[in-house]
Amino acid sequence: MKLGIISAMEEELAPLLEAMEVESTNTKANMTFNKGKLWGKDVIAVVSGIGKVNAAICAQILASEYKVDTLINVGVAGGIGKDVYPGDVVIGDSLVEHDMDATKFGYKHGQIPRLDVFDFKSDKTLVETAKKACDSLENINSFVGRIVSGDEFVSDIDRIKWLQDTYEAISCEMEGASIAHVAYLNNIKFVVIRSISDNANNGAHMDYEKFLPIAIKNSVTILETMIKSM
Repeated sequence: MKLGIISAMEEELAPLLEAMEVESTNTKANMTFNKGKLWGKDVIAVVSGIGKVNAAICAQILASEYKVDTLINVGVAGGIGKDVYPGDVVIGDSLVEHDMDATKFGYKHGQIPRLDVFDFKSDKTLVETAKKACDSLENINSFVGRIVSGDEFVSDIDRIKWLQDTYEAISCEMEGASIAHVAYLNNIKFVVIRSISDNANNGAHMDYEKFLPIAIKNSVTILETMIKSM
């Protein structure tokens, strides 16, 4: 297995780099690709930057230049499902780009024209491995479901309810579906794992400065449990 790990922000990846035996670094497209060993596995870890384009470029470099066969995207997201609260973890088994709108041509909202799938399915084994990792840890509530992504910071309650009604989504963020899109086109296994920072749908919010250490700790612990079991 050759694993690529993508985070959107530096603070999300920093603890993993501390645990990693970095053998080399290389900068491409203004992104630093850290190659080495993490808990005994060959890993390339990288901060993509925020948004779908950055994430897609990053994922394609991992596919083309580093020949990874597995991608894991970790980071922060907003909750949509009413049972999802700050500090919970969402594992995406299905990813959709919610800002894709070709409905004028008869496509369903979110459908990418001329692509043979509507949503991008995560690898079932990776989803199961991530869920088992969450279930083995105390004080972590986890959910499996659809994550939607778009180049939009969603905070409006009406918009959030629309995402829930339209896509049956339980979480939204800005990178996962584009990484899933690239993985699909390159026939690479992937999974998206997100820690929830807030949920306007149920009024739950946690101060970001308090939330971030919790999210980072959860991500690192889950990834360690996952990777060691792979």
